[in-house]
Amino acid sequence: MHSETIGEAVLENWAPEEVKAALDRHEITLIDVRTPGEYVQGHIEGALLAPMASVPAADLPMAGDKPVVLHCGSGKRSRAVAEACAALGVTSLIHMEGGFMAWRAAGLPYISIDPANGAAHRVADA
Repeated sequence: MHSETIGEAVLENWAPEEVKAALDRHEITLIDVRTPGEYVQGHIEGALLAPMASVPAADLPMAGDKPVVLHCGSGKRSRAVAEACAALGVTSLIHMEGGFMAWRAAGLPYISIDPANGAAHRVADA
C-alpha cells in the first residue's frame, strides 16, 4: 500500500491481495465502478456495482461504518471516481491498483457467467 494526496484527501492505493484480505475479514465495502456488462462477465464476489456512468460520486456509500475501496477494469475509472469523491470533500479514499485485471493476474477468485448455460461460477486464474 502507498498513499498520495489529492487536494485535501488522502488516497490509499492497495494491491489486490490487500483488498482480498480486507474483504475476507469483512473490513471494507468494495465498489465496482465498471459497466453492468463488464460486471456480468466477471466480478469480485461481494463487490457492489455502482457504474461510473450512472451513479454519481455523491451517491456512493462513503459515510458507512467500513472504508470503501473503489475498483474498475484497470484502475483508470476508479481513480477518476476517487478524484470526484475528493472534490466532494471525502478525505479518506482507497483505490485498488490495477483494477480487475490486476485481481485476475494475481490469480484471485472471481465470479463469472458460463456462456454455455448462463450459470454463475467461481473462477481462479492461478
